[in-house]
Amino acid sequence: MENVVILEFPSNLGLREPIPGQEPGVKKLPNWLRRHGFHQLIAPADILSLEAPPYRMERDEESNVLNADVIIQYAKEQASVLRRVLSERQFALILGGDCSIQLGAALALKSRGNYALFYLDGHTDFMGPELSETGGLGGMAAAVAAGIGHEKLVNINGQKPYLQEKYVWCVGNREYDEAYERAIIDSEAKYVSLALLRKEGISSCVNSFLEMVEAENLDGFWLHVDVDVLDDAVMPAVDSRTPGGLHYEEFNQLVTMLLASPKAAGAEITILDPDLDPSGKYTAAFVQNFTQSFKEARKRLHASGS
Repeated sequence: MENVVILEFPSNLGLREPIPGQEPGVKKLPNWLRRHGFHQLIAPADILSLEAPPYRMERDEESNVLNADVIIQYAKEQASVLRRVLSERQFALILGGDCSIQLGAALALKSRGNYALFYLDGHTDFMGPELSETGGLGGMAAAVAAGIGHEKLVNINGQKPYLQEKYVWCVGNREYDEAYERAIIDSEAKYVSLALLRKEGISSCVNSFLEMVEAENLDGFWLHVDVDVLDDAVMPAVDSRTPGGLHYEEFNQLVTMLLASPKAAGAEITILDPDLDPSGKYTAAFVQNFTQSFKEARKRLHASGS
């Protein structure tokens, strides 16, 4: 597809071991999606891959974040690749990986201007290491992007914040726990739980976000997609399962509306673990739905003359 570049960043460093001695399988996601026709259906102008560092379970004493040093180094490498893609005005479609890959995107966006983040996830991922039981950066990624967390992670090369807090929208959380939600409720970030999203409507939510991007004269926005935002019945191949979630009809509407905007600079797909979908049943359905939504969005974008 013209002006679309797939970037493969298969890091699993932001997650703890699912069981002792076994690393998270999400690092296999890019190749797994390729096997299920994702790359062929997107038909990108180019495919770029950046090998992730080997998995480890090293809790950083300074930040209390799992694998902090190696995640930071990998994020810098990701940002370097992504900056080149964005500088050529190409749409970047990143395949993770766990949600810690958002750090690389945030670094790249910071160097490009002032951007918003639409964080579509079954969790808020908006907390500091002091609230994390696992220390995994995957569960803190949205907060770190907004400058909340340990300085080691939120202020790389003195660039804090990578994204202004008020421009971070966390949408789709269904982990309804007062202590967990308190961090984002007390922040300047926009919080739209799954319940609120359904109450106010998908079109209303997306239009409000896009209107904010325009009103604030932002350079663009980034879409984060953690597949655990989907209903557990259609996407159980994730590390942190929770009943309920978006149906594909809802998900497709969200993705299509967002990516049809000329302000969309790129998107990332995270958390789908091939080890948890050995038959490929759930992956095949995801590939079909996402690629159809992506194609429809690009069709609308071209039709608008953007």
